[in-house]
Amino acid sequence: MKKLPGILLSTIFLGFTYSSSQAAGFAILEQSTLGLGSAFAGTAVSVDDASTIYFNPAGMVKLDQQVIAASTVILPKAEFSNKSSSTASALGPLGGDLSGDNAAGERSAVVPNFYAVFPVNRSLSAGIGINAPFGLATEYDDNWVGRYHAVESDVRTININPSVALRISPQFTIGAGLNIQQMNVVLSNAIDFASICIAQLNASTCNLLGVAGPQQADGFVQFEGNNNSELGVGWNFGMLAELSSKTRVGLAYRSEVKQHLTGNADFTVPGNVSFLTNTGLFNDGGISADVTLPKNLTLSFMQNLMPKLDLLADVSWTNWAVFDELRIKYDNGVQPDSATTESWRDSTRVSLGGVLEYSKAIDIRFGVAYDQTPIPNAELRTARVPGNDRTWLAFGFSYEESKDLRFDFAYSHLFIDDTEINNTFESSVPTLAATLNGQYQAQVDIVSAQLRWQF
Repeated sequence: MKKLPGILLSTIFLGFTYSSSQAAGFAILEQSTLGLGSAFAGTAVSVDDASTIYFNPAGMVKLDQQVIAASTVILPKAEFSNKSSSTASALGPLGGDLSGDNAAGERSAVVPNFYAVFPVNRSLSAGIGINAPFGLATEYDDNWVGRYHAVESDVRTININPSVALRISPQFTIGAGLNIQQMNVVLSNAIDFASICIAQLNASTCNLLGVAGPQQADGFVQFEGNNNSELGVGWNFGMLAELSSKTRVGLAYRSEVKQHLTGNADFTVPGNVSFLTNTGLFNDGGISADVTLPKNLTLSFMQNLMPKLDLLADVSWTNWAVFDELRIKYDNGVQPDSATTESWRDSTRVSLGGVLEYSKAIDIRFGVAYDQTPIPNAELRTARVPGNDRTWLAFGFSYEESKDLRFDFAYSHLFIDDTEINNTFESSVPTLAATLNGQYQAQVDIVSAQLRWQF
């Protein structure tokens, strides 16, 4: 076996740092540089590299022994404009930073992935993929106007995807894989302890304690959890059919994955209202949460239009309706659950792209896509995931350095529809039911580089 280039090793072991959802919901579509270059059109029929393990494992049979490693950088730019964010029953405005980049939640992210395919014989191949299929990274200033809704939201997954593929006939192949997922979650937000004090006692007594009024004694809570004690497990399956020498159709399915998270809640309570912790409320302690990651079905099409040009098309459905609420349960039995109604709907993504063989050493990719948000309306949109419909424009190219080594590069720009939010924070204390009302304006640039090594 030839020695794996050192630069490739460096890319493979690039840390699984921040994950940032740029597909529907908090899914991460950026699992392939080649796919990014065509706006992920034809993902279930593109068998140019080992990332087919993730998109359609049936394609592995068409590959030689190959290792690829990629790194994708997601660069969001966003601005939040406050409209009429208010406290409970619109009794007064929410204070804090009202607009600008410091209240937009944007955070750059790095998404790495690695795949390897090993043919067993002409009809059987095995492979493994390591990637991050779900994630989220938003972070606001501690004093922004929506701080009671969200400050930090960091969701990271690592997915290990061993797979096999079998050639049933010269024209038809199938493949399947197991998905073993590790998940880490960090969520934080401010707490208006002044309003809690007034609800528990009265305004005059709280004033004697140094609490001048609502929003004058902010505290903080941070939730950290993972599924290390019980990893999530799912599966994926794919079929690939050669209808003719110029036409190919692929179908790929990924199952839902149930995640049971356990961890801790860390409260920061201002000293002048510390009496609120005497009953067991707002005490540090254990927490748990259950999250179901959605199943996905993709149908892809490839048509060779001329000797050096292939047309790619894709339609993908994701079962986001499983994300009905985000509920955090406390182990102490005293603190009420922290619950956020989501009520997401299933979403669809469509894309169209192409691959042009510019020369023997260079391929050019291009594509457009429309990605539908699963968030049904402004009332159910939250500051943690302020997503909306988006349109992709993508471009990429590949360069063959040698018979064994290829370099791939891609760039995509995402145009995101102006995003209205009118979300009311849910609480068992009525005076905490603040409403975040405003608009996000956002766009995203994505750049990706990849190495392919055949041996």
